[in-house]
Amino acid sequence: MTQDRQDRQSQDQRQSPGRSSRKRAEPRRIVVAVSAGIAAYKVPELVRELTRAGHAVRCVLTPRATHFVSPLVLETLTGHPASSSLFGTATPGSSDTTAAEIDHIALADWAELVIVAPATADLLARMTAGMADDLVTAVLLATRAPVLVAPAMNVNMWEHPATRANLETLRARGVRTVGPDAGELACGWEGQGRMSEPVAIAAAASLALGSDSLSGEVVLVTAGGTREPIDAVRSLTNRSSGRMGFAVAAEAARRGATVVLVAGATALPTPPGVRRVDVGSALEMRDAVLAELPDATLVVKAAAVADFRPANPQDRKIKKESLAEGGGIQLELVPNPDILAEVCRLTKEQGSHRVIVGFAAESHDVIESARRKIARKGCHLLVANDVSRSDAGFDVDTNAVHFVSPDGEVEDLPLLSKDEVAAHLLDRVAKIRDGLR
Repeated sequence: MTQDRQDRQSQDQRQSPGRSSRKRAEPRRIVVAVSAGIAAYKVPELVRELTRAGHAVRCVLTPRATHFVSPLVLETLTGHPASSSLFGTATPGSSDTTAAEIDHIALADWAELVIVAPATADLLARMTAGMADDLVTAVLLATRAPVLVAPAMNVNMWEHPATRANLETLRARGVRTVGPDAGELACGWEGQGRMSEPVAIAAAASLALGSDSLSGEVVLVTAGGTREPIDAVRSLTNRSSGRMGFAVAAEAARRGATVVLVAGATALPTPPGVRRVDVGSALEMRDAVLAELPDATLVVKAAAVADFRPANPQDRKIKKESLAEGGGIQLELVPNPDILAEVCRLTKEQGSHRVIVGFAAESHDVIESARRKIARKGCHLLVANDVSRSDAGFDVDTNAVHFVSPDGEVEDLPLLSKDEVAAHLLDRVAKIRDGLR
């Protein structure tokens, strides 16, 4: 069986039964190149992150990197040889094909991405000089795949003019970087130089492997719930976690867009490649959206914005003892601005080709409510979902949505992960965009 067929077979086996084959990212071929730094102990977890995402992974090491991480560990995790030898291990004249499989040219051609982790100051210097005196540098010089480096070194090495100049040169050649982070270093110093965590490197790899289908687009996404203050400590809010909007932002970044994420109440981390603007109330969200709107070519309003807010929020906490015994309080609520409708109106007045997508979280009468909403708002597409379901909508990782068009046409999606819904949504948005231009 050829190596490519083995890779495809292993990827097929990782597909979950009964689920759509549409994954968050297509499985790809990644070479992880390990240099001699203490941060190499994180590489096995990086390999796990990449294989969990369905990617086929091979590892190569510099000779000295084997002092920091065992090739056997990496071989066990990937299921393939992890070599540090430029010339292979096969005996001349033998029928053993191992040497051919780990040949640096074959690996360089096989890779769709090369990740260098950790990227020491020494390796960065040798990459800059174009050296090829070991397996890692030979692969890096021979590959035409994108290269992502995760620097790790002492803070003084990181700040040295030679390292800065080397990174500038590498970036000018198209090499991407992730990190380093600041903190306590293995050498005892404090400062910048820690290799980024495996999950951050894997996320950066996803960006590096993304398409350019949204290149040149500026995508404005809103996500999360809003908090409408009652007093200094209490607020009206909802159950939205922000996961759907964050998934859309992450997918847009993977497709090469410039992404601005206006985030309400959520504890989610910022997706890689995304600029985040945090807000609290609906009024703050409106101000942030309108400030970013002039540059936006695509708008996805996935936030769960409160329809009403207290008319007279108190600066201080309302004390229970200040109320009559057994009494309560009455809240007067006033309407919040309709941000989606305002964005649609401004876009129409400007004669813009901006594509606008709205979301409708409904507890009943989902389709008809969505049809009425899109007619009122004037957006190009409405994504409706039933939040009364336990497996879709608020605060879960899956969603079952309906794409509703202005003419009332409905496209139903099955229960999918929110990452998969985001991918389908942006596919649909791309078609709408192309039809407007």
